Amino acid sequence: MSAQRSRISFLLAASFMVVTGCSQAETAEKPPVLKVLEGQGLTVTQEFKVGGGLRAFAAVAGDRPIAVYITSDGNAIVGTRLNAKGEPMDEADLEKLAAKPVSDKEWSQLQSSTWVLDGKADAPRVIYTFSDANCPYCHTFWEAARPWVDSGKVQLRHILVGIIKDDSPAKAAAILGAPDRTAALVTNERQFGQGGIAPAKTVPADVRKILDDNLALMMNTGFRGTPGIVVRGPNGVLKKYNGMPQGAQLGEVLGPR
Repeated sequence: MSAQRSRISFLLAASFMVVTGCSQAETAEKPPVLKVLEGQGLTVTQEFKVGGGLRAFAAVAGDRPIAVYITSDGNAIVGTRLNAKGEPMDEADLEKLAAKPVSDKEWSQLQSSTWVLDGKADAPRVIYTFSDANCPYCHTFWEAARPWVDSGKVQLRHILVGIIKDDSPAKAAAILGAPDRTAALVTNERQFGQGGIAPAKTVPADVRKILDDNLALMMNTGFRGTPGIVVRGPNGVLKKYNGMPQGAQLGEVLGPR
């Protein structure tokens, strides 16, 4: 892990962190200490109003929203404010100014990726899932989603990667290179117990690039394995699920049946 990422991880692990900076009197705009934090990997989005003689800024560490509070002497407190009852404060501002913009950006990246449709194109609930043709948990999720997909309530958009077995890229190539990608994906799932779709003899350069781009997107979205499932909540903020959703999580992902 890089020194920059280690620093941000430490900031998130702490309940608060004070970073020494210049006095606010030295700048009427962006406090200098924010530039220090940005150099350590924090992305500052916008200032919002709070009491207590503080200036507050919404920020993002990775894909996690976090607040930065600037004190009157120019130092920074990174973390969560609590009220007298011990309840988090400023969550609504962080959602609006940090979480929502980050979610919008990530959702746009998912939309622009190369994915395979599973379900009706006009199904109202869209779910992205990073999938490997050899992943048993991806297959379990595919099976579990059938009632929602078949009823037209949900469409799954499979972003294929090739990471589990040696022939995973070739199986992805067989799906992505098929005249009907959706039909090829369904063939793989229906025949999963018998080994799935026959691998392509070669993985063309354009398919290799798709798989590389999809893997990079998967990592940047915060997943290290498959399935990596992303849904958009009613507030526009993304919810992410690592692996096969368990118990009540399945209903959270797929929505009302």
